[in-house]
Amino acid sequence: MRNLENKQKNLNQLLNKLSGLSFSYTQSNNNSKKIEIEKNQLESEKKNIEKKYQELLNEHKYLKKKILKLEEEVKSKSEKEEKFSQEIDELSQETQSLVEEIEKWQM
Repeated sequence: MRNLENKQKNLNQLLNKLSGLSFSYTQSNNNSKKIEIEKNQLESEKKNIEKKYQELLNEHKYLKKKILKLEEEVKSKSEKEEKFSQEIDELSQETQSLVEEIEKWQM
């Protein structure tokens, strides 16, 4: 009889342990699912960030080319202005010379 009580007691303890294991296994499975969901979300965010980064790189490249082109245009316009200014100075000097010549003839 005592042997039967011990077996029953051991069986109850074993059942309690098994239910505990089953519960912890379920929690582990739930945790595993949560971790998998978080992993998928992080991968999705990573892809979005990489896509945005690539778009930014492309935009940077485009803007850099545009800036270089604008700098060339500014340089070209500046050179033209300088040349124009020189021509005006030359014309002014010639005009001055001509005015002086006319004044000499008028005297």
